[in-house]
Amino acid sequence: MATIFPDHILLEQAQADAMIDRAIARLDRAMPDFQDAWPAPSSEDGMYPAIGNVEWTNGFWTGMLWLAWQLRGEPRHRRAAARQIESFADRVERRIAVDHHDLGFLYTLSCTAAWRLTSDPLARAAALDAAALLLSRYDPIATVIQAWGDMRDPKQRGRMIIDCNLNLPLLWWATAETGDADYARAASAHVAQAARYLVRPDHSTFHTYYMNTETGAPCFGSTHQGFSDASCWARGQAWGIYGFALAFRHTGDPAYLTLAGRLADYMLDRLPHDGICCWDLIFTGDEDVRDSSAAAIAACGLLELAGFLPVSDAGRGRYANAAVRMLVELDRTYLAPEKGSNGILAHGVYHWPNGVGVDECCIWGDYFYLEALMRVRSDWLPYWA
Repeated sequence: MATIFPDHILLEQAQADAMIDRAIARLDRAMPDFQDAWPAPSSEDGMYPAIGNVEWTNGFWTGMLWLAWQLRGEPRHRRAAARQIESFADRVERRIAVDHHDLGFLYTLSCTAAWRLTSDPLARAAALDAAALLLSRYDPIATVIQAWGDMRDPKQRGRMIIDCNLNLPLLWWATAETGDADYARAASAHVAQAARYLVRPDHSTFHTYYMNTETGAPCFGSTHQGFSDASCWARGQAWGIYGFALAFRHTGDPAYLTLAGRLADYMLDRLPHDGICCWDLIFTGDEDVRDSSAAAIAACGLLELAGFLPVSDAGRGRYANAAVRMLVELDRTYLAPEKGSNGILAHGVYHWPNGVGVDECCIWGDYFYLEALMRVRSDWLPYWA
């Protein structure tokens, strides 16, 4: 029996299950280290250090536990995920390291997932508190959500980044939960600005873009983690593919689906021979440094995109098969070693310009790899929905 997209994908259920088994085995070996702690954003020599609930990345670990429970139904994964909800509730209540837009990454994968899967009222309350904080970062003149820092900081005011596309589902969810349309209005306004200014005419993307918060006028695009202001940071392009496909899911505006496809085409046309992107899409050679984490995000985005296209659309097969090819190659070549690592995917890149997490495991890569495997294994409702 084939997995989803049977009209195009040649990935058998047994093959998908074996890939999932290998990923969850790596998750299981790390669980004893992260009961009341979380993996750091990237590994050091293949090993994630344990940290407190202070980073923008902590939701990815908890989200993986929820995925593992949905995939295998083993109570230990549910217990481990549920155990961490109190910490997320405490973090948002005490405003610990929440001065940024990554509240969606933190609370969608931990608390909205917990509410949907287990009806935990503490998780719902924490996620709504986080959504209110995220909404407070919305600038009504620039009509964007400020990425980082104090809203009065002149160096950060009006700065949006492509990553925020994946934080917006927390706002759409909050409107669905509460009936308060302000959350969805802010999310929809922001994604419209992202489409207008973060996407270049050739459908590559800026990592970051500044808006004038006094006039609402566009200022300039730049990079923070890419090779240059004019290049296309691979993980940012992947955030764009996935985020605009999710924007279609939430708004129904077909322009976002079309845009996600054009970003996908740009990325797919710039891959090395094995189908795993280099860390910046200015690089395309087999000898260049790859970013397995960007490939995992892209695979999720491609599957989200393909799932909304009709069978008659040629893009459905192109995107779905590209995603599966990435997953098969990640399983074949990019899995972290069974000994000497507590990650799932090796050969990721966190922040090349700063020399952080280069050729290491990245916790978001681990999460999105497992999410993509969930997507090819079943007709799954995303936590981002």
